[in-house]
Amino acid sequence: MKRRHFIQVLGGLVLSSPLALAYQEKTRVVKTDAEWKKILTPVQYYVTRQKGTERAFTGPYWNNHEKGIYKCVCCGAPLFDASTKFESGTGWPSFYAPINKKNVAEKVDKTYGMERVEVECAVCDAHLGHVFEDGPKPTGLRYCMNGTAMEFEKK
Repeated sequence: MKRRHFIQVLGGLVLSSPLALAYQEKTRVVKTDAEWKKILTPVQYYVTRQKGTERAFTGPYWNNHEKGIYKCVCCGAPLFDASTKFESGTGWPSFYAPINKKNVAEKVDKTYGMERVEVECAVCDAHLGHVFEDGPKPTGLRYCMNGTAMEFEKK
C-alpha cells in the first residue's frame, strides 16, 4: 500500500509525493480577491487573477532545466513535469503535456481580436497561459505558461 504525504499550501491539500496522478480531483480552492492579494505578490496576482501576461524572458523558469514538478503558485496543484518542458524560443516555459489533464482547464479566449485557448488551473481558476497546436511530438501541443503563475519543486 502506497503512503501519501500531504502538505497544506494556501488552504488546499496538495500531494507532495508521488504527486500528480492521485491529486484530489474534487478539491477546489476559492478565495476572495482580498485573500488572493494577501498571499500573492502584485505580479502573481496580476497574472493569475487578472489574466495578465509577464513579459517574455523576464519570468522565472523560462530557462530552468532542472528536474522537478511545476505547481500552481496559488493552490499548489501539480501542473507540469519538467520532463515535458522544451525550448520553444518564446521566452516562456513551454510544455507538451500537463501532468494530468484534470488539473488544467482550457477555455476559448477571444481577447485582443484573436481566438486562442486559455489554460487555467482546474483547482483554483488561476490563469496560467495558453496552449497552441505548434508543439513537439508526442502531442503536438505547446502549453505556453507564465512562469509567475507557477512554483517549481525540484526533484
